[in-house]
Amino acid sequence: MKSFAIVLGNITTVKADAIVNAANTTLLGGGGVDGAIHRAAGPQLLEECRTLHGCATGEAKITKGYRLPAKYVIHTPGPVWQGGNRHEPDLLRNSYVNSLKLADSYGCRTVAFPSISTGVYHFPLEQAAPIAVQAIRGFLDHSNHVEKVMMVCFDDETRRAYEKANEG
Repeated sequence: MKSFAIVLGNITTVKADAIVNAANTTLLGGGGVDGAIHRAAGPQLLEECRTLHGCATGEAKITKGYRLPAKYVIHTPGPVWQGGNRHEPDLLRNSYVNSLKLADSYGCRTVAFPSISTGVYHFPLEQAAPIAVQAIRGFLDHSNHVEKVMMVCFDDETRRAYEKANEG
């Protein structure tokens, strides 16, 4: 049975086949979730990311998890919020869907996401949460391997926004 769960926690400690990194387009580490994942995984993650030559916004690339409890890290650069008129909602949806497609193609059964683009990229949380929930739920309806998706929220405000989006 396929499931979607919203949890409060630290994505770097989640046991899943894949965790998703809210990366920047260079894939070479940064602040927030990206920096935390790189620190927890160790220097080998950065070494592998250098071989990927970046990633376009809304697309996704995969690496090993190294010192993380997850087997893989899926890196996806979400959109920087610029007012909502530069395809930000579509790009955000693409980040979730393309990450899930990649996880599915690697046979991952469990995938954990952070709230993509709602930190330093300033995508409004109340707009991002429904986009993410709809993308994840829609994908689960036809996935081949992915059975469980977790939205790992860093704080209570984020958790509440995703719970509200999931009720709608």
